Amino acid sequence: MQHQKKHIFFDLDHTIWDFDRNAEETLNELYHTYKLHDLGLTSCSDFITKYTENNHQLWADYHLGKITKDFLRAERFSKTFIQLGIHPDVVPHQFEDDYVNISPTKTNLFEGAENVLAYLQQKYTLHIISNGFKETTLTKMDLSRLNPYFTNVIISEDVGVNKPNPIIFEFALDQAKANKTESIMIGDSLEADIYGALNFGMEAIFFNPTKKEKPADVEKEITHLEELLTLF
Repeated sequence: MQHQKKHIFFDLDHTIWDFDRNAEETLNELYHTYKLHDLGLTSCSDFITKYTENNHQLWADYHLGKITKDFLRAERFSKTFIQLGIHPDVVPHQFEDDYVNISPTKTNLFEGAENVLAYLQQKYTLHIISNGFKETTLTKMDLSRLNPYFTNVIISEDVGVNKPNPIIFEFALDQAKANKTESIMIGDSLEADIYGALNFGMEAIFFNPTKKEKPADVEKEITHLEELLTLF
């Protein structure tokens, strides 16, 4: 399979850029900046856990077009604060803006990411397809020094639809001057990345670092990026 490929399309968040680790660093900082302990949030780890749960669900809805970017950003922290017992009147509404400004400046990547990208770049043309917000995606790519590895960075806000919509995959192939048979998608989201690509007619590899149960109809899976060194 892989020797016929010319183009590899990667998701960014949760696949190359370690979203949860970078979010955790940011939230630890903001927990102290906003003195959330004084508001009644006695455990920073509980706050991060509840936020992560809410954020993942909201992003799943955003992938599918069920909610807007503005709703996601307005909801994820306010919902978390209220669920943890903070009265709506004292929810720090600037928290979201500070998070969005700080988090993209974090540069934690998944282990082996740079080695794998450097290796693959010698043999294939690499691209990003991201459902992330445009301004934060560009910041992450720049500060994490990822731009040199990728020929195209396709962002859903520019295209007007999110993965798994086939239009964004078609757009990405057009930008890359590639066809389906010589292309493959790698990402962590079964719905957006894997089924999005497979339903479009493009092969896909499920990046599954947390070792969730793999659906039977998903053939290819890795749990560590460095497994790509032996696949390609």
